[in-house]
Amino acid sequence: MQQMDTNTRIARLETTLRRQRRALVAVTMAAAVVMLAGFVQRDQGVIRARGIVLVDEKGRERILIGAPIPAARNRVRTDLARVERVWASRFGDPKQYMRFYADYRHSMHGMLVLDENGFDRLAIGDSTPDPNIGKRIGAGPGLDINDAAGFERTGYGLITVDGKDRVTLGLDSKHGTEGLTLSLSDDGHVGLRIDGDSAQRIFLGTTPGGGISGRRDPITGLIIGRSGREVHRLSLDSVPPR
Repeated sequence: MQQMDTNTRIARLETTLRRQRRALVAVTMAAAVVMLAGFVQRDQGVIRARGIVLVDEKGRERILIGAPIPAARNRVRTDLARVERVWASRFGDPKQYMRFYADYRHSMHGMLVLDENGFDRLAIGDSTPDPNIGKRIGAGPGLDINDAAGFERTGYGLITVDGKDRVTLGLDSKHGTEGLTLSLSDDGHVGLRIDGDSAQRIFLGTTPGGGISGRRDPITGLIIGRSGREVHRLSLDSVPPR
């Protein structure tokens, strides 16, 4: 009889546990539905949210999606103490750098990928953040890729300057300055510019003015410059017609 009572109690306990597990699953699913109800547009089934933050296995913010992107505790760009320590200290006048930095734009509408140290590595969206060495000359959609220290190394985008659109693909040097730029502008500028580390510059294309030497005459051809001076020019105008 004692054995039968024990078996009965065990069976009843197992039945109770199964019921509790089913109830727990049901409650969890109901809670998830309630949470998603705040984001889902019921008539179309579209998820609507102001922002999403994805974290890695250590809880660090790694992907920010939003309009605008959400804030992240580990992001270097928005931590002025870290900015002064890791970036401003690289320049001759750190205080001046921080004064300039106060006007830089850090937000965007789109997606931003951070590395494990909190540096911006990839930005895709509308009006991507300014580089950490200066403000962009215009706003517009684009894609930016930064190195491990947060300095922009390449980017592709469309910006509007003085009411005219400019499409640019840029590859930057290790110093954060432009190294190779392919651009096309509504003002008639179409060309490839190469900037060497020794103040050497080559331009190949068509421009309505503003060549390497600062002259405002238009050119279709090749310009080679050094230290801000034009040292060679090959213009289509100088080629005799056949």
